[in-house]
Amino acid sequence: MLTLEHVSFDVKEDREQKEIIKDLSLTLDDNKFIVITGPNGGGKSTLAKLIAGIIKPTDGKIWFDGTDITDMSITERANMGISFAFQQPVRFKGVQVLDLIRLAAKKNLSAADACQYLSEVGLCAKDYINREVNASLSGGELKRIEIATVLARATRLSVFDEPEAGIDLWSFQNLIRVFERMRETIKGTILIISHQERILNIADEIVVIADGQIVRQGPREEILPGLLGTASAVEACEYYQEGR
Repeated sequence: MLTLEHVSFDVKEDREQKEIIKDLSLTLDDNKFIVITGPNGGGKSTLAKLIAGIIKPTDGKIWFDGTDITDMSITERANMGISFAFQQPVRFKGVQVLDLIRLAAKKNLSAADACQYLSEVGLCAKDYINREVNASLSGGELKRIEIATVLARATRLSVFDEPEAGIDLWSFQNLIRVFERMRETIKGTILIISHQERILNIADEIVVIADGQIVRQGPREEILPGLLGTASAVEACEYYQEGR
């Protein structure tokens, strides 16, 4: 279980402190598929980075399986079982795809075993397994390779920051299938930052965040109709803030 208690995060902007996350409390149960959505600039990606340990809260506590991880590094959290997939994947010059998947799995996988993870994300393994994770790969290819590494890790908590960003329609359709399979088979929690209706449609639970605060949280069946009944994420948040 992941719990955030009265978490705040602010940054210095134009010589003033700007609060991005505001006294936010949130509990995410085990073995759930959870989507966080809301308007741009509302704090969704910041929240994901706080959970992963990329940034640390200005105030409040973060707990994972009963352990205070507030001050733990991203590496320490990874060792505890938290994975994070960036909105813009990192490039690793000189590192082959095979090596990256082996590092993620923490074992010396055979090329055939590593290829299975690439196949899961719709990549022809023989074309990618020995390629470098560098500028020769497109953004969509990098995104799918990064998702393959998360699959290889099979951690207790997998966090994806807008996984649909920068990929084409075919890749997006394949991505949905990947998440559907993860939802059915993974023994852990999947947390996705997304606006996409098709991703929201396969969630167990939806969290709506705006202006650094939780606006609404609940089962998909309860939250999604209100989101789909509005023209935009901003209107959706206003919908819930007005208590309709």
